[in-house]
Amino acid sequence: MWLRNREGTEPVTARSPLGTRRIISLIALVIAVIAAVFCLVQAMNTGEEVWRWEAAIAALVAIIAALNLLVLRHRRTAAQHRRR
Repeated sequence: MWLRNREGTEPVTARSPLGTRRIISLIALVIAVIAAVFCLVQAMNTGEEVWRWEAAIAALVAIIAALNLLVLRHRRTAAQHRRR
């Protein structure tokens, strides 16, 4: 197979994107929670339907970011157990 004779430094210098993914998820979680609260307050004050939808979308983004953080935490603990 053509991958057997690889030459290069990829395995030596490769870095995991999990740290960057964690930072992005944390930022997205904070911003989405703030946006959801803001949109919910606006929906209560104005009574317009669009603010409810905005709040729902922001809440969904917050849930996805939180789930992503849980997956990353699971992977980190699994990797620590493999090292032992």
